[in-house]
Formats: sequence, structure tokens, C-alpha cells
Amino acid sequence: MSRMNKIYLVFIILCYQLTPVSAQDDQFAAIVIETTEVANGIYMLVGQGGNIGVSIGEDGVFLIDDQFAPLTEKIRNALSELTLQPIKFMINTHWHFDHTGGNENLGNQGVILVAHDNVRKRMSTEGFIEAFNQTIPAAPEVALPSITFSETATFHLNGQTIEAIHVLNAHTDGDSIIFFREANVIHTGDIFFNGLYPFIDKSSAGSVDGVLRAVDLVLSLANNNTRIIPGHGPLANKRDLTNYRRMLMTVRNRMQDLIDEEMTIEEIIELNPNADFDQVWGQGFLNPETFLRILHSLMQP
Repeated sequence: MSRMNKIYLVFIILCYQLTPVSAQDDQFAAIVIETTEVANGIYMLVGQGGNIGVSIGEDGVFLIDDQFAPLTEKIRNALSELTLQPIKFMINTHWHFDHTGGNENLGNQGVILVAHDNVRKRMSTEGFIEAFNQTIPAAPEVALPSITFSETATFHLNGQTIEAIHVLNAHTDGDSIIFFREANVIHTGDIFFNGLYPFIDKSSAGSVDGVLRAVDLVLSLANNNTRIIPGHGPLANKRDLTNYRRMLMTVRNRMQDLIDEEMTIEEIIELNPNADFDQVWGQGFLNPETFLRILHSLMQP
């Protein structure tokens, strides 16, 4: 698994939605679920899609996100190497398919699904991701979170105080960060793409400024010992998140200046204003041109 986590979200979502079940299974057959210990009893699972957070202990398994449906059994097998306890709760950090694809399987197995109110709302109806011109069908009832919250939710499990905190209009309008207070671990969901230009979903009411506000919240909760599980990319720390914030603020300000100069998106692409960042941040599923187009769209009135 490379540092970029081999995440090609656009391609995967398109293929998954448009191919038969048997072909979907083949697509994920070679994926290996890798497990990293983050803190005592807390792990990060990396497969295909959003990074999964796990808390294990005598109260059962608390899961953060569940990737794609064909990976559920592999995820369960990885968990069985850590504990014999069942999955008790699974919380979605937002509604996107690479974080909620396993909901139906887990719901059918009796796992309690939890998310922000807007995650259930968006999953309940046909969705559309404008940046990729992609329609996402409504999820079946069993895949929908049965417990939702508007601002915060707190779990007291496995000796941990686990706080889910909604952040407004960031990657989407339903994002939550998950804070393990005693363990000093934070799962950011997709407000943080470590080492990658981020995808921010305007069609789901996401915004650059919202992501920056959410990042500032995480930074205010973190210290130099905090372990940060990003939505995508390798395990991180406060310095990594600070570098991400600096990059995002810089490219946001540059784009605003170019928009104020009334440059077209084609002129901006020709100018290549983020060449100094592209070698580090532009090697993931959003190449520099695609990122510029999405950023430009996000900053239009």
C-alpha cells in the first residue's frame, strides 16, 4: 500500500455503481485490509475507501465508517484478529459511498448505525455529486442510521469517552469528527486528506471555509501527542494537519485573488498557480487540474 493509500475515489464510485454485483466482487478481491494500532484498544483499518477507526474492549466493537459492501467480510476478518467481541455501533462520518457502502451488510447483522441527521437525509433519497456528474441511488432502509444527532453524541464504551461532533458545511453538510478523549485520538472523516488535495462536495453543501473551520476545531482539541486518523491517507499528527491547513488556506487565497481578477478557469489552469504544491498534494485521485476546477466551482457565488 503506497503512502497515497491507492485511493481513486471517482473511478471506484463510478465502477461500483455501474457494474454487476459479480464484477464488483472481483474489483475488491485483491484488496487487503491493513491494521495499524493507534492507541491502546484503538486501531485504523485501511482497505479501499475511507479509513476506518476501531475501538475494541469488553463493551464490544465501536466502528467508524465501513468502506464498500464487498469488503465487509474482509473487515470482519481483520477485526477477528483483534477481538472476539461483536460490532456494537458503527458511526458514519458523512454520507459518501466509500464510507457507508457496508451499512446495509452491518444493518442486516444487527449493528446499530449512527450518524448526523443530514447523513440519514442524504442516504434516504437519490443523491448527486456534481463534481463528478454522478448519481447515487437511495440506500435501503436497513442501511440508514437508526440513531441520528444534530450537534453532538457521546458514547461511553471500552473505558473511553467517545464524542461525535458535527462540523458545519465542511466536506459535506453532515460531517462529524470522532474524538476519543482519554486515548487522545481523533478521526476526522474527510475534512482531512493527509498528503492529498481534498475533495469538497459542493453539491452536498460543502465549502472550503467550512473545512478550514473544522480543521481549526480539530487543531484546538489536539496536542503534540494526538494521533489523527484522516479520512484518506496515512495516520497523522497535529503537524501533518497544520501543514494541510496551511496548504488549503494558501490555495484558497490564491484562487480568490484570481477570481477577483476575473480570470476564467481555463486561464487559471494555464497559469498553474499551485505548482509549488502539486508534487506533494496533487498525486492522489484529484490531479492538479481537477482540484483547481473543483476549488474554482466551490468559490463561485
